[in-house]
Amino acid sequence: MPDAPSPPVTEAPAYRAPRWLPGGHAQTIHAATWTPRAKVNYWRERWSTPDFDFIDLDWVDTPSRELALGEADDTPLIVLLHGLEGSSNSHYARAFMHAVDANAGRGVVVHFRGCSGELNRLPRAYHSGDSAELDWILRRLRAQRASPIFVIGVSVGGNVLLKWLGEQGEAAGDSITRAAAISVPFDLGAAADQLARGFNRIYTRHFLKTMKAKTVAKMKNYQALCDAKRVRRARTLREFDDAVTAPLHGFKGADDYYTRSSCKQYLARITVNTLIINARNDPFLPPHCLPARDSLPACVELDTPQHGGHVGFVGGRFPGNIEWLTQRVLHFFARALDG
Repeated sequence: MPDAPSPPVTEAPAYRAPRWLPGGHAQTIHAATWTPRAKVNYWRERWSTPDFDFIDLDWVDTPSRELALGEADDTPLIVLLHGLEGSSNSHYARAFMHAVDANAGRGVVVHFRGCSGELNRLPRAYHSGDSAELDWILRRLRAQRASPIFVIGVSVGGNVLLKWLGEQGEAAGDSITRAAAISVPFDLGAAADQLARGFNRIYTRHFLKTMKAKTVAKMKNYQALCDAKRVRRARTLREFDDAVTAPLHGFKGADDYYTRSSCKQYLARITVNTLIINARNDPFLPPHCLPARDSLPACVELDTPQHGGHVGFVGGRFPGNIEWLTQRVLHFFARALDG
């Protein structure tokens, strides 16, 4: 793929989908498969977790690794949390990190457990409400540097981020400066049911392919991990979450997991300046699940374009690009530096 361009960060106009790419499904799939992938030079750092597991962080290439670690550097840090089964190679991660690097910034993609290309050590993996893990990550990043920290959460990563922001309230401002959440599944149960219908099942099959494979691989070391028959029979995310995600992470079942982990119940408690971007034609979430503007705190900016799909927001001539999304978010962050 050719290297995607990254113009200077400027205010992005309201999103308009190109005429050649109509509909939420096309906008979702095209962004992930056909838009040119930005070239990014990552270097990887591994952190040991408090429970003796590990996570991997991919940093954008800089003249000095010490700068990326925050030593004697006041450059803001952009932290990206990927979506379900995503990674630093996801199209949106590469687009953001390329834009950050091109503008002489510092960026890092935090991999959830088991998403960096290597299975994590423990039976547990990651889940949509794992705000405790995020809290540990952000506190550690803050301890390494005094410069502003901006966090981007995409899809599941957005749900985790918004949940953490609501739980922390004013304390979140001790760790980060601003946040942005993109294509968030505010109601996890509604999103799971939406992905079990019609054409949406193609997305579910895509997710389950890797989720099942990782679970089966773990069962070689942890035979009592879960019911192997239920794992293999799972055809929906709800079935998988009920058999695997919920019991592995201390939930009574899929309904309990979705209820306790959905970020929608935490939005009113957010105090950090936050941008939420969700397309109204996102095939992963029914439009009625989007939060109402009057239900959000004044510090939360809600942008709900009619089009864009799920982490799509493609623009330009064919084959397109996702510059609008990077410009929209990075300009929101830059406003904090301008006072």
